[in-house]
Amino acid sequence: MIAAGHAADLGANVILLEKMNRPGRKLGITGKGRCNISNSAPLEIFIEKTKPDGRFLRSAFSTFFSDDIVEYMNLIGVKTMEERGGRIFPVNGSATEIVKKMEIWLAGKNAKIVTNTRAKCLIINESKIRGIIALTGKSGKRVEKRYFADRVLIATGGLSYPATGSTGDGYRLAESAGHTITSLLPSLVPLESSSPYLSILSGLEMKNIKVTVLVDNRKRYEEFGEMTFTSFGVTGPVILSLSREIVNHLEKKQSIEISIDLKPALEYKKLDNRILRDLNTRGKEELKNILRGLLPPPLVDVALRETKLAGYKKGNQVSSAERRILAEWLKGFRIIITGYRPFKEAIITSGGLDINEIDQRNMESKLVKGLYFAGEILNLDAPTGGYNLQIAFSTGWVAAEGIFKE
Repeated sequence: MIAAGHAADLGANVILLEKMNRPGRKLGITGKGRCNISNSAPLEIFIEKTKPDGRFLRSAFSTFFSDDIVEYMNLIGVKTMEERGGRIFPVNGSATEIVKKMEIWLAGKNAKIVTNTRAKCLIINESKIRGIIALTGKSGKRVEKRYFADRVLIATGGLSYPATGSTGDGYRLAESAGHTITSLLPSLVPLESSSPYLSILSGLEMKNIKVTVLVDNRKRYEEFGEMTFTSFGVTGPVILSLSREIVNHLEKKQSIEISIDLKPALEYKKLDNRILRDLNTRGKEELKNILRGLLPPPLVDVALRETKLAGYKKGNQVSSAERRILAEWLKGFRIIITGYRPFKEAIITSGGLDINEIDQRNMESKLVKGLYFAGEILNLDAPTGGYNLQIAFSTGWVAAEGIFKE
């Protein structure tokens, strides 16, 4: 949408072919319906966080970055605000409102939107784009139609949230043009576990915890923040951020455990002193009740099972060895990870169009003249926090400029 509007504004004759019955379906559900537009982090942080090679985006970010998308949002009537972690949201917290404002903006630029139209194949002659063949109309009544053009931009998204139209059409079109598609996996996705405690912990939200990922029992990654237990495993910001690497290791059949530090603000000695103080102060109470001062109720039962400590034991009867076992568990509660949820539950797709086959200055194919790509279809992805939408906005914007300047 942003590419179509910007290209039209520059003077191109633009037709936006939309697979669904209205544009921006995926944009309308981002950020849990609030739309995390971008992030105020510096360009170098964006590049560092983008995998597998964020350096590809240096030119695009230098042309159109977070301050530019904020200015654009203000232009179309969307006021923004910055929240914790540099996340940028619309003040009214409505992703669908952004979609509506973008539609109005597109109409004002005379960019024509044709809905219920799916690209079937590209028309290519002598390594130059000539247009596309599309199927238009509602399901069951679609007819084939040719759209001739000397510039075509494919911005079809990936495979995540297929109900919004992201079903991998762009990968098929890119491959037909000779492009390479890397392995496609769900990313920013909840993880599955074989833990016997999920029925007890499901729905429990944990804040200010540290999660360390162990691959084949070796520490590899860690994140600090929030996570949530579910009936199938774990999710939440920390888990989603770590999921990209975890999914890749699971695909390699490596064993994965996460170690949860429930008290990361307390180093081991201070935590031990805290436990000792609680045991002394409430020495005549049972351990299971004392632990409620340290843990949410569902975790108390898990702690007692894991440590094999007797919940009925009085606080003043707990030995120093038992106290050490408890402290070690609080600093390293382990959960085995066995799998990940499907694409329909993933926020983005990891993998995609090989960026080595794309000109980073304008997003044009190096194989087919006049063919451009932008957004999630590219083999570029980043953590939560507004990074992925900024990648889409930036690549779409520079693609539009490349189309006009050619």
